[in-house]
Amino acid sequence: QVQLVESGGGSVQTGGSLRLTCIVSGASCSNVYMAWFRQTPGKELEGSASIYPGGGSTAYADSVKGRFTISQDNVKNTLYLEMYNLIPEDTAMYYCAADARKMFDFLRFVVHRYNYWGQGTQVTVSS
Repeated sequence: QVQLVESGGGSVQTGGSLRLTCIVSGASCSNVYMAWFRQTPGKELEGSASIYPGGGSTAYADSVKGRFTISQDNVKNTLYLEMYNLIPEDTAMYYCAADARKMFDFLRFVVHRYNYWGQGTQVTVSS
């Protein structure tokens, strides 16, 4: 089965940067749609960034646009989320998600559209 393992989270000051990594097993980044979601306790899962197979089309939530960059390394079969100019509102558990079914722009951040999920990595931004 497909396995996703996130890493790279941590605690940083406002304005700091982090690079999250998602190691993909059982599937190829060249053949699946992937995304990063985040969740704060008590709130619903929120899509942050999405990327089409093979490092194709990307999309970002308004809350992170201009500050986050999603990318992938097809050789290493790894997904990344580069985060800069972090603010306290970015504090959340970040999850890597994937699905092999054809994606559409309006479904990019629909949680149930993704069949595979990682365990999450915590990002904490202090003021």
